Amino acid sequence: MFLKKKPACRQAGKKFYITTTLPYVNADPHIGFALEIIQADVIARYHKYLGEEVFFNTGVDEHGLKIYRKAIEENLDPKAYCDIYAKKFDDLKKALNLSYNNFIRTTDEHHIKAAQEFWKLCQKNGDIYKKNYKVKYCVGCELEKTESELVNGCCPIHPNLKLETIEEENYFFKYSKYQQILLDFYEKTPDFVIPEKRFNEIREFTKRGLEDFSISRLKEKMPWGIEVPDDDKHVMYVWFDALVNYVSALGWPEDKKKFKDFWPGLQVAGKDNLRQQTSMWQAMLLSAGLPNSKQVFIHGFITADGQKMSKSLGNVINPFDLVNKYGTDAVRYHLLREIVPTEDGDFTYEKFAQRYNSDLAAGIGNLVARVVAMAAKSNPKSQIPNPKQIQNPKLKKEIEETRKNCVEQLEKFKFNEALKIIWELISWCDKYINEERPWENKENSLQVINDLFFAIKEIGILLEPFLPETAEKIKSAIESKKSEILFPKI
Repeated sequence: MFLKKKPACRQAGKKFYITTTLPYVNADPHIGFALEIIQADVIARYHKYLGEEVFFNTGVDEHGLKIYRKAIEENLDPKAYCDIYAKKFDDLKKALNLSYNNFIRTTDEHHIKAAQEFWKLCQKNGDIYKKNYKVKYCVGCELEKTESELVNGCCPIHPNLKLETIEEENYFFKYSKYQQILLDFYEKTPDFVIPEKRFNEIREFTKRGLEDFSISRLKEKMPWGIEVPDDDKHVMYVWFDALVNYVSALGWPEDKKKFKDFWPGLQVAGKDNLRQQTSMWQAMLLSAGLPNSKQVFIHGFITADGQKMSKSLGNVINPFDLVNKYGTDAVRYHLLREIVPTEDGDFTYEKFAQRYNSDLAAGIGNLVARVVAMAAKSNPKSQIPNPKQIQNPKLKKEIEETRKNCVEQLEKFKFNEALKIIWELISWCDKYINEERPWENKENSLQVINDLFFAIKEIGILLEPFLPETAEKIKSAIESKKSEILFPKI
C-alpha cells in the first residue's frame, strides 16, 4: 500500500469525488489542460490507495457562442463538430494513462434534463428573472466584462479578441443576493480554495459586490444551447449549463443515493476559472438548495518559452505529440515536477530534455537497472526482504521519512515537492551503492543488495500515483530480476 498505515480518518469504503473543469471543444487539447487532468489523476489514484471508492469525473463543454461559431466556420452541424472534438479529449485517457471513470458531455441527454431541473429549482427559489441589458462580452471567456476588469479596453486573458456588445432581453440569476452568504461560507471554510492567494482574490472580489449575471441567450441569435424550461425563445447561458455537470455526473437529480454518497467533492481548475468555480457555481448551489463544493484547487497557466501559447504564434504544445516522442510517464513527470502546482510555469523543450536525462534516465532508470542487475547476479532466487530484515538503519529511516513527507506534500497538492522527496531517496540509494560498492563481493555485499532491492520496491510504490506505468515496470523488474531500460537517454 502507498501508506504503511492508513490515517484514522481514512476508512475503507469512504467515498471520494474529484472533477476537472470541462474544456471547450473549440480547439485540440493543449498542455494546460493536460496539466490539470494529470494533477487530478494523481489525487484520484492517491485516494484509491487509501482504500476509498473514487469517482473521477472529466469531460467536455459543448455549448455556447464560441463553439457555435467554430462549427459554422468549419461548415459542420454543431453536434457533429462536438463529436469530433469530444473524442480527441477522451483520447487523453490512453495517452496520459488517466484513471477517470466518468466522461461527461454537456450534450448528453441526462445532463440536459439535469440542467433544466437545476434551473427550475433556482427559479422556484425566486432567483431567476428577466430584464433588458447591455454589456461588454468576451467570447473567449464566455463572460461579461466590467470596465474595472479590462486592461487597455481589452480582456486581460484574451487581449487579441475584440470585446462584443450584447444588448437584448435575457434571464438573470440573482447573484447579488448571495454576497454575504458566500462571505460567511468562506469564513467558515478556511481551506475552501487552494492556494490561499486565490482564496484572497475571490474574497476581495465578493466584498466589492456581486452583480446579477445573464443566464440565457436569445435562441434566434444563438441557437446552440439547452432550452430554457417553459420558454422556447431562450437557451441557457453556457456557464450556467456547464457548471451543473458536477452534479449531473453523479446521476443527480434521479440517483439520490449516489449523489449523497459522493457530493460534495474536490474540483480542480485553472486560475481563469476562479470566479466561475468558487463563486458563481457556489451561489447557484445555494440557490438550488444543494451543498457547496468541498474544496477547489486552482492551478496556474503554462507558457511556452516565456510566451502565452497561441495558434498565431505557432507555439501551442500538443500533449499527444509529446507522448508520442517521449512517452507517457516522461510527460507526466515533467508537468508534475517542473511546474509549481499553484503558479504559472514555463515549458521549453530544453528544460524537458534536461529534466528527462537527469531525473529519469540517469536517476530512477539507472538506479533500478543497477540494483536489479546486481540482485540477479548475486542471488537470482532471492526474494524481496521483509522490512525487518533490512540491516541499514539509515535506509529504514530514509524510506519511512520519505513516505511520511511525500504523503504530507500530496495532501497539500504539492506534487512537485512530493516528487522531489522521492528523488532525494533515489539519490540516497545511489550514494549508498557508491559507498558500499557491493559488486566487489564484500562480506556485506549481499545484504546491501537486498536492502537496495527493498528500497526500489518502496520507490516503485511511492511512484504509483505519479508515474503508474513506471511503477508497474519496476514491480515487474523486481519479480523477474530483469529490467528493461525505463527511460532511454535523449
